[in-house]
Amino acid sequence: MRVYIFLCLMCWARSESKRPCLEFSQLSVKDSFRDLFVPKMEIFLMMYTRNNPNCAEPLFEQGNSLNVNFNTNKKTVWLIHGYRPMGSTPAWLQNFLRILLTQDDMNVIVVDWNRGATTFIYNRAVKNTRKVAMSLSKCIQNLLKHGASLDNFHFIGVSLGAHISGFVGKLFQGQLGRITGLDPAGPKFSGRPSNGRLDYTDAKFVDVIHSDTNGLGIKEPLGHIDFYPNGGKKQPGCPKSIFSGIEFIKCDHQRAVYLFMAALETNCNFISFPCHSYKAYKTGSCVDCAGFKTKSCPRLGYQAELWKDVLKERIDRSSLRTSVFLDTTGTNPFCTYYFVLSIIVLDKTMKDGYITFKLLNQIGMVEKPRLYEKNKSFYKLQEVKILAQFLNDVVNVSSIGLAYFQSSDQQCSTCKYSIQRLMLKSLTYPERPPLCVYNFVLKESEEVFLNPSTCISKEI
Repeated sequence: MRVYIFLCLMCWARSESKRPCLEFSQLSVKDSFRDLFVPKMEIFLMMYTRNNPNCAEPLFEQGNSLNVNFNTNKKTVWLIHGYRPMGSTPAWLQNFLRILLTQDDMNVIVVDWNRGATTFIYNRAVKNTRKVAMSLSKCIQNLLKHGASLDNFHFIGVSLGAHISGFVGKLFQGQLGRITGLDPAGPKFSGRPSNGRLDYTDAKFVDVIHSDTNGLGIKEPLGHIDFYPNGGKKQPGCPKSIFSGIEFIKCDHQRAVYLFMAALETNCNFISFPCHSYKAYKTGSCVDCAGFKTKSCPRLGYQAELWKDVLKERIDRSSLRTSVFLDTTGTNPFCTYYFVLSIIVLDKTMKDGYITFKLLNQIGMVEKPRLYEKNKSFYKLQEVKILAQFLNDVVNVSSIGLAYFQSSDQQCSTCKYSIQRLMLKSLTYPERPPLCVYNFVLKESEEVFLNPSTCISKEI
């Protein structure tokens, strides 16, 4: 009997010591109605680590002591949501947490300011962003006393959360390690001075993804680097009709979140091209990433930080902010694959026309690309670059199908053109050796199949 009582007491003690997990504030449209008359503001910090990946714990215990699972020497990601008039938990939250903790052994802090973001009065949520930032600054001061470092802090802010991150950064004189803005909110922030929104001076590195610039997002560049997938406006795969309901309103806006997650979760490199406009990018005018030296083209997502030094150098040297463009597919993981085809011609007669090409892999499957500029001006011994996007990657290229067509009406079925060199290079995976074909002849309007080999080293 005594043994039974002892076991019961042990079980009771264990159940008492195991505290419940923190949950994201469960609110609804009713709370938005309630906020019209009785506005409330509450902030909860939910901490996750690899020791508690599925059960959020408070960052601070009673008496302001730091949670034992928080490691001050590790990177800390602060995840901050935006405006939530419906009060629901962000659909992307749990998956984002899982992906982050899979990526790195870090501390993740979810900033739950749902009671403050759940309101029908958008202006009220906007004003609350400053209050959230001030509250977070006090928590950060406490973390610094425990030995944490601002340099290890990476704020990832969605919509209004991006501007909250910026306001926090301003309170610490831009000494945060990194801020990532995922489609920062546009309404009430567009056209504002730098002290009224997220800005590149708010952290040592600021990267921004714009996915809804003509809707809920902001158009102007804010960071050291600003990514504009699909031009930053209409995202492929999102509903085009208002009859699609709420998805029509939020799909483009949220695409920035899902692109960042996809870049983390897949092995695809979301490479992007520096250009002064999406229109110029679409005509193939911005193939070069030579300004980034050996690093090649910048990549959207977590990897963007690899370009931090060269991006800061560009700003320090010439106040040059970097806007980059890329295209994606409409479904997860959104990845496409970029190649550049470089051609050097020997003939003066080959001037204005267009090249078409396709790639064959080792088993003879054909991949046809989207070419970014149809017409090209060819000049003797000058390199012409053609940007191509494939929906599928071609790892082992066995053959290149190539054809040349005059753009004028006066086509010449007997004309032949001497090509000094053709080079094919993967931009998505720049570590792959480029492939070349040397000294061959093209007949006008006639497709030729070429078997490439690794380029001579001096050509690379």
